[in-house]
Amino acid sequence: MPELSVIVPCHNVQEFAEDTLRSLAANAGPATEFILVDDCSTDATPEILDAWQRRIPRTTVIRHEENKGIAQSRNSGIDAARGAYLTFLDGDDWYGPGHLDALVRVIEELGCDFVRTDHVQSTETTRVVRRAPAPVRDTVLDPRDVIAPPQAETMVDYPFVWAGVYRRSLFDNGALRFAVDLRTAEDRLWTWRLHLAAKSFAATGLLGVFYRRGVSTSLTQIRDARQLDFIPAHDALLADLAADPEGERFLPKAVRTYCALLAFHLAHIKRYHRPVARRLKKMVTTALDGMPQDVLETTLAGMDHERADKLRRFRTTGKAA
Repeated sequence: MPELSVIVPCHNVQEFAEDTLRSLAANAGPATEFILVDDCSTDATPEILDAWQRRIPRTTVIRHEENKGIAQSRNSGIDAARGAYLTFLDGDDWYGPGHLDALVRVIEELGCDFVRTDHVQSTETTRVVRRAPAPVRDTVLDPRDVIAPPQAETMVDYPFVWAGVYRRSLFDNGALRFAVDLRTAEDRLWTWRLHLAAKSFAATGLLGVFYRRGVSTSLTQIRDARQLDFIPAHDALLADLAADPEGERFLPKAVRTYCALLAFHLAHIKRYHRPVARRLKKMVTTALDGMPQDVLETTLAGMDHERADKLRRFRTTGKAA
């Protein structure tokens, strides 16, 4: 049985797939398996995956007969994985040599449910180190204890699921699957659910995963209605917290993050087509009215006036507060 399963969703990444797969080959070890998920690519990606499957030991290619999105692609990989640990990589990113061995070594030494790492953000010729916002490094913590405070950047604001390694038992019995109804922001919801479900975690300073930012085919660069999925993602999070015995403890953080994202998208509304912009405005009103109004009012009172006033104009519930 493999020790580590590496799940790599791929959709129309022919421009970058060679670099990605070459980095997998450089990290291939006798205890590592690679699961490449071709999400119905229409370019040369399938042929590239097939060629590298023959070159990289213990590599499996899974094919979707129709495009299902990154959430289902990751889920397909999870279901096929046999390793004691799982990690993820996007099809246009890459690893530095020895990174996967280092991941396994760290999580085994710390003995926790998951480990998050730093990463290198690559934009054309520029590289920037992005640090996981953990309070301490190489120390085992309770994942719930690093969700708050609301006004600070915390580990739930670091939704890079590929910057880490996870114990296989977290995914047993269908747990911790990605929400397939979300075309974007599925990583944000998953990160919250990870911190609510796991019992222990740590952050470490490994810099072996390279994130290619600004790729034109990336969903972060697409300006259609898919970008609005952060709204149902956070509605699902609020529903999760309503059912959690400790939910009230985390509501201020969830509501503040939700409000910050709503304000951000409203501030950039001109980049959307008019029908999408109109839909965004309606969804903002529905989102604000659906939040716990006492927590929302406290959140708005603690935000800067420009963002708070913009959001207040969209409220129809709780205005008297």
